[in-house]
Amino acid sequence: MGMFDGKVGLILGVANDHSIAWAIAQQIMAEGGKCGFTHLPDRPDDDRKRNQRRVQQLTDQYEQAAFLIPLDVQDDKNIQEVMQYTHENLGKIDFLLHSIAFADRDDLSRDTMYTSRNGFKLAMDVSVYSLLAVTRESAAIMKDGGSIVTMTYFGGEKAVPGYNVMGICKAALDATVRYLAFDLGPRGIRVNAVSAGPVRTLAGRAAGVDEMLALYDKMAPLGRNVTHEEVGRAGAYLLSSYSDGITGELLHVDGGYNIMGSPGRLLDTVRSEPAS
Repeated sequence: MGMFDGKVGLILGVANDHSIAWAIAQQIMAEGGKCGFTHLPDRPDDDRKRNQRRVQQLTDQYEQAAFLIPLDVQDDKNIQEVMQYTHENLGKIDFLLHSIAFADRDDLSRDTMYTSRNGFKLAMDVSVYSLLAVTRESAAIMKDGGSIVTMTYFGGEKAVPGYNVMGICKAALDATVRYLAFDLGPRGIRVNAVSAGPVRTLAGRAAGVDEMLALYDKMAPLGRNVTHEEVGRAGAYLLSSYSDGITGELLHVDGGYNIMGSPGRLLDTVRSEPAS
């Protein structure tokens, strides 16, 4: 018996095999859950349908992958269509994973105060408002006692150089989790976030993940970086009935990095360097 036996849900945000959403989905399906998947819509001029193809290569390997359809989270009508399709194919769902964020690369690469107005609106719309939008529509097809999880990062709690405007988005996302948890509490629907340490993903490369990996490796109490599998298990836990008493929380899966008030063992490296 798996902890997701008989449970069904929707996974938003798989881009490729390095996506955290895919790591979580794999854990769910390994435990008996059935998942519907969405992918980023392909451009009309992309005859090869690259976005769809990348995800389909993954989902085709699993019988528990019920369907794969495009989703534009900036289009309310499309969100409604996806939820209707999900209901028609899965019935009432038990869980929803939201793993979607975006900021223009030019805005990410400049100091935060130089973020463009349009870039700020775009980043907030895709990275934050999308959680409100999909939660609103999915609540109508979710069983009481269901679970919603989104992905955040420590850059929403503290200033992380290089994370820039996305840090502002994550701070807003964290607050959104708490307010949605209150809204849906009477139905027993829980809303939580996984705050993962740096892992190599498509989005992570744009945010300078390689530098973060080196820092976490030295500073985290565990003395190492976390793996996709560890984040996947944590996400699956929050989407399962094992976490029924938890809502409105940010679960840090970062080797303990977030607890540190000093560079920790990284100081040993500094002390061993000869004085200039």
